[in-house]
Amino acid sequence: MTQDAQQSNLSDWIGRQEVAQDFINPSHVRKIAASLETSAPAAGQALPPLWQWALFIEPAPQDQLGQDGHPRRGGFLPPADDRNRMWAGGRLQFHQPLLVGRDGERISTISAIREKQGSTGKLLFVTVTHEYKQDGQLCIHEEQDIVYREPAAPKLGGTEAAQAGAWSEPITPTSTLLFRYSAVTFNGHRIHYDHPYVTQTEGYPGLVVHGPMIATRLLQAFCQANPDKTVTGFSFRGHRPLIAPAEFRAQGVITEAGRARVWAEQEGTVAQTAEVTFK
Repeated sequence: MTQDAQQSNLSDWIGRQEVAQDFINPSHVRKIAASLETSAPAAGQALPPLWQWALFIEPAPQDQLGQDGHPRRGGFLPPADDRNRMWAGGRLQFHQPLLVGRDGERISTISAIREKQGSTGKLLFVTVTHEYKQDGQLCIHEEQDIVYREPAAPKLGGTEAAQAGAWSEPITPTSTLLFRYSAVTFNGHRIHYDHPYVTQTEGYPGLVVHGPMIATRLLQAFCQANPDKTVTGFSFRGHRPLIAPAEFRAQGVITEAGRARVWAEQEGTVAQTAEVTFK
């Protein structure tokens, strides 16, 4: 198949939808809180931003998982040969909070697919739009960027040097922490808990810290440092993987009225950056 034909075939996936419904169970919310080392909201209270990533999950049967632990492609997401899947970043707008102890739904739509040539081979970018609703009202609008890369040695360095932040929270990503976050998000990706697989098959020097967990801890640190602020938006991008169990720090600084820059720093360099908008 030519590249143009393959791209045309992939374009057929644009517009595909998936709907997931869930009850925001206070018991599960307490498990999320324990995994994120913070307190849990009670029934009727607002779910903290980004905690929705541990909800609205469509579980794939065991016999429908790929070698990497992800659901096999070709269901909702397009097939991507034998490429490795990563969550590269995303953009979110928070319109109103999801409430604990109530039903909700997530409507997911494949909104864009494009292929690029990277320094380590071909990269397939898939953008998925998520709308989280309760009682028919839009609570969160999200654009999620997923990248599929050809098997190659992972990029571990080459990012900008980290600056000092106005706040800085140390986080030690133990294997237990990574396991618990995988559990509450029902994430079977083996790079987060299977040391032989991640080192021998995908070529990382150790277990990889979840990109969504890093983003959640960055925003959590912002909220703890600025309790008088209400988050209205969050955009983030991964620059390199964080490898456990070395400590990393969630840092940030307010750059102007209504905006803050936050980042994850490990051993002096930046692994993930994000921008927070607030009121």
